[in-house]
Amino acid sequence: MYTCAKCGVRACRKAEDRTLPKNCPIREEELSGQAFQEYRSEDNFKFYVTASEIEGLGQFQWPRVKETIELCRRMGYHRIGLAFCSGLSGEAKVMCDLLERNGFEVVSVMCKVGGRDKCAAGVPDEHKLHPGQYEAMCNPIFQARLLNRQKTEFNIALGLCVGHDSLFYKYSDALVTTLIAKDRVLAHNPAGALYCAGGYYKNKLDAQP
Repeated sequence: MYTCAKCGVRACRKAEDRTLPKNCPIREEELSGQAFQEYRSEDNFKFYVTASEIEGLGQFQWPRVKETIELCRRMGYHRIGLAFCSGLSGEAKVMCDLLERNGFEVVSVMCKVGGRDKCAAGVPDEHKLHPGQYEAMCNPIFQARLLNRQKTEFNIALGLCVGHDSLFYKYSDALVTTLIAKDRVLAHNPAGALYCAGGYYKNKLDAQP
């Protein structure tokens, strides 16, 4: 089992002094070599190099919105998909306007597309936000397939729910980047809970029985 999150050696970040922990993934030489070859594949080479160039150019300079736009521009994409949460419609419009201003064609699809009640998908009525009332389900698979049909070259996920985003990634034909990770409590800044995990949020993050 790999435990990189708890490693104090960080040998992978050093050119020399490779004193490896017993369970260091660097020891997986065959698997590492196979993975490394994938970066040279036709599907991945330009994308990986471009993303890495943007990391170098934009670090401490560009917000994620700018990095996303630059990635799309440098990759030569034209048609961009925007899959967004209905609760972040305002943010989605701003992003759509920015992309269009930068010369992209944007296909945007909201999470409630399809207009089906949550119960139809098997969600118990008592688990709705408002039990006993019509409540449109989030529909990430339909979002992905609509964007697939429109042949988007790259997709942006903006505020999709935890888990719903996973299904969107699974069914999207195009590569996906996440622009906003939804966190209604922390102004869409999930890292805030980690920064406070040893203090204010210490007793709020444990799984409930």
